[in-house]
Amino acid sequence: MEYGAFEEKVRRTVYIDNLSPNVTEAVLRTAIDQFGTVKSIQFIPNYLGPNNLPQCALVEMKEDKEAKAVISVMTQFPFMMSGMPRPVRARAAEMEMFDDRPKKPGKEMQLRWLNPNDPDFQVANKLKYLVQNHTAESAVMLKKQLIEEEELSKKQGEALKANYKKYEMLDGVIGDETALQLARHYRKK
Repeated sequence: MEYGAFEEKVRRTVYIDNLSPNVTEAVLRTAIDQFGTVKSIQFIPNYLGPNNLPQCALVEMKEDKEAKAVISVMTQFPFMMSGMPRPVRARAAEMEMFDDRPKKPGKEMQLRWLNPNDPDFQVANKLKYLVQNHTAESAVMLKKQLIEEEELSKKQGEALKANYKKYEMLDGVIGDETALQLARHYRKK
């Protein structure tokens, strides 16, 4: 019974990836609420990156059709969140993504220690080395992305201020008699 309820939850949940570390739960909820009712949001920490900054989340919707709508729209169109330069990706959640998943009935897990003479021990060491390299590369890339996002945010802020100043200038011209005089002058010709 508990496993069946969990399967329903998985069907209603969307896995959202490529999030900026600056995206908060409120921002994510506001962005996804346009597709339906968001029941819960669970950020997945990135244990391979610095500070375990999340770059993905599990978003549980009220209905499974709402989850399908989120996936459909986000796969068809670039979906930007908080003005960040990277489009967010969405796909259906899988059972393995949940840390609170119940044990599947009839499934057993077995663990064993490896001896240094075992050929699998060498493979495990190579994987450990690759993970360390990946972690270092991810940290550098994340730092670079955050710098680029901050620069883009500053440019967007400056453009917004410039557009607002233009708007104020036009509003001042239109509100004053100069615009009316120009309109009268050009209608005569």
